Amino acid sequence: PASPEDDDKRSSSARGCGSVARVSIVPDGKDWTWVLRQRCSECGFDSADFPREQIGAMVRANVARWQEVLKRPDVRDRPTPGTWSPLEYACHVRDVFVRYDERLHLMLTTDDPLFPNWDQDVTAIESRYDQQQPDVIATELAAAGEVVATSFDAVSGVQWRRPGRRSDGASFTVESLGRYFAHDWIHHIWDVS
Repeated sequence: PASPEDDDKRSSSARGCGSVARVSIVPDGKDWTWVLRQRCSECGFDSADFPREQIGAMVRANVARWQEVLKRPDVRDRPTPGTWSPLEYACHVRDVFVRYDERLHLMLTTDDPLFPNWDQDVTAIESRYDQQQPDVIATELAAAGEVVATSFDAVSGVQWRRPGRRSDGASFTVESLGRYFAHDWIHHIWDVS
């Protein structure tokens, strides 16, 4: 089973949250930090392919794509019972934006902080991702995306080297956290494309 800290991006074939009545959670215990060392064979993401200063602009471009996804007539449809619908993925991305903005601010204001754990599978169930309204999620995702984009835009100089840690032992700098964070929402827009 996945640990509560397992807040990494889940493979689309392993995601299965939303409503408990619809499908059981299939946690993915995989450590996705490998995306900092090699290209993702699924979505093609390469963490070294962009300047760190572009993270904010990349978030904004990703948010624009989610706005289109959330207008689709099939936004609530799961491609398979164990795969999130586009709506559920959008809810997750909104929450990732919020969580990583919190982590970024912790790293910028605290020496080598230990991030609070986040169980994204529990969040999906408790927040009833599958029951959300697409227009509301579009607004919330856009707002959360703008906040985290602005936060990354403000990082400069030695701040990119400030450290932070997850309870599973994974260590990041602000730069590596930003690159790891980027894979999540880039991969998920690929999941729903």
